[in-house]
Amino acid sequence: MIYDALFGKPLISLIAVGFAGIIVWYFLSSQRPTTRLVVQILFFAMMTLILVGSGIEPHRFQGYASQDPQALLVILAKSLWWIHLAWAVIGFIRLYLVLEGSPREARLLQDLVVGIVYIGMMLSILAFAFGVPIGTLVATSGVVAIILGLALQNTLADVFSGIALTLGRPYVIGDWILLSDGTEGRVFESNWRATHILTPGNNIVVLPNSFLAKLGLTNVSRPDETHLLFLTIRIAPTRMPASIRQVMLSALTSCNSIVREPPPVVALKGLDATALEVELQFRVTSPGQRVPARNEVLDLVYRHCKSAGLLLAVPPAAKVLTADLPTEENAKPPSVTPLALIQAIPVFAATLTSDEKEKLAESSNVRQFRKGDVIVREGEMLPSLMMVRAGIIVARREGEERGRFAPGDFFGETGLLAGMQEVCTLEALTPTAVYEIDQEAFAPLLTERPALAEEIAAALAERAERFRDGAALPPEQVRNAHAILKTIRTIFRA
Repeated sequence: MIYDALFGKPLISLIAVGFAGIIVWYFLSSQRPTTRLVVQILFFAMMTLILVGSGIEPHRFQGYASQDPQALLVILAKSLWWIHLAWAVIGFIRLYLVLEGSPREARLLQDLVVGIVYIGMMLSILAFAFGVPIGTLVATSGVVAIILGLALQNTLADVFSGIALTLGRPYVIGDWILLSDGTEGRVFESNWRATHILTPGNNIVVLPNSFLAKLGLTNVSRPDETHLLFLTIRIAPTRMPASIRQVMLSALTSCNSIVREPPPVVALKGLDATALEVELQFRVTSPGQRVPARNEVLDLVYRHCKSAGLLLAVPPAAKVLTADLPTEENAKPPSVTPLALIQAIPVFAATLTSDEKEKLAESSNVRQFRKGDVIVREGEMLPSLMMVRAGIIVARREGEERGRFAPGDFFGETGLLAGMQEVCTLEALTPTAVYEIDQEAFAPLLTERPALAEEIAAALAERAERFRDGAALPPEQVRNAHAILKTIRTIFRA
C-alpha cells in the first residue's frame, strides 16, 4: 500500500514529500543541528528513491511537450529535489564547523561555501529543470562580471583578503593583536569586509580586510597571553654591579603583579661614570596588566633601592660635573630608619604629628629573620605591627602563595588593632629585617587619635577584601573584618 501511495503518482508524492520536509525542517530548532541534518537526509533519501523508482533523472534535462500537463509537476519535483540536496550539503558544512568548536571564526568561510552551494543549486535547477543553456548564460554574463568586478574591486579585495585571513587564521576572535602601524587590541568581530578591534581605550577600530592583510601582525595571545615587558633603570654606580643586580632581582621577586614562571631577568646593559644601566625583563598575565605591573615594579625598585642604600642616577641628558657624582667612597645614601618607614606609611604620615612619629619610632625594636623562618602561622595572632626594613616575606594559605611583602610594607595590624588571627602563614623568603612596634607603644596613640584607628581599620577591611578576591580569606573572616571595623568606629567616635 505504501508502494502504491509513493509510486502510483510519483510526481505528486515527490512534491508532497518535498514540502513536508520543508515544513518539518522549519519547525525544528536551530539549536539542534544534528537532528536537522538527519531529517534533511531522510527526506532527501526518500525523494531520491521516488525519482529513481519512477524513472526520472534529476541531473538530466528531459524535453517537455509544449502542452504536456506533467511538465510543471516535473519542474517542481526536480526543483524541490535540488533544494533538499543543497540543504543536506549545507547541513553537513554547518555541523562540521560547529563540531570543530569555532563557528564564529569560521563564519566567513561558512558563508562563502554556503553561497557556492546555493549558486550551484540555482544553476542546476535552471539547467536540468528548465533546460536553460548554462554555458551560453555564463559566457554572456562574463562581460557583466567584468564590469561589476571593476566597479567593486575595493570591496572584492576586502572579501578575498578576509577569505585569506580566515584560511590562514593568524588570529581568532578574542585574540590580542598588535599591528605594525601601532594599532593594538582584541579582535572583536570579523566579517566579509572588515575586522573590528577593541582597543585598550575601549574604542572599536574598523580595519578593511585588504588593509589588514598588508600590515605586519603580532598575535600577543599565542602561544599564550603572557606578555614580556622591558623596563630600563639607571642606578648610581656606588656598589658592585653584582650587588645592584641582586637588589633589582629582589624587587622583581617581591612583585605580585608579574608572572613567576618563567622567572624575571635582570640584564646589565651598560656602565659608565654616571650610571649602571639595568634592564628588567618580566612577564605579565595579559597585555591589560602592563600598566599596573609597571607601576608596582617601579614602586618596588624605589623601595628596595632605598632599603639597600642605592641611589638613582641622574638622567643621561643632565649636565653635571664629574666631581659631583656619587662614588662608592663618597656616596651617602639616606638611611632607612624606623622613622623613615613610619613616614612612608600613608596612614601614619597623614595622621600623626612629627613628635608622635618620633616617639613611635623610638619604641620600635629590630627583628631579624633568616631565609625560611616562619614569622607567624595561619590561625595565630601577631599582636604587634611590623614594618619590613629589608628582604621579602611571602604570604601562604593552605600551602598556596597569596602575596609578598617588600621593604616599606607593613603587617600585623589585624592582631594589634582587632585581635584577629592571621589568615596566612608569613615566611621569610630572603634574609629579612623588620621594625616591630608592640601594643603598649600603640595603645596611647589609638586612644588619643581616633582618626588613626579609623584609617587603620579601613586598611584592615581593604586588605580583607583583597585577600577575599584572591580566595585567601574565608567569607566569615571577611565579615568579621567589616564587623570589627564598625565596632572600632563606634568606640572611637563615642
